[in-house]
Amino acid sequence: MNVLVYLLPLALLLGLGGLFAFLWSLRSGQYDDLDGAAVRVLSDDDLPKDGPSKSDLKTS
Repeated sequence: MNVLVYLLPLALLLGLGGLFAFLWSLRSGQYDDLDGAAVRVLSDDDLPKDGPSKSDLKTS
């Protein structure tokens, strides 16, 4: 029973800390663009601008 004296305030502090972290993330815009990262993964920025090089076209 003596352990509850320590665990109950600790649980309340952790719960309040989680709530404040969630509210901070909402206010700072962490959840504004959920689909943007998923679309950026699919785009290939490193496409070659020229065609394949001559060494790529040679077959042995």
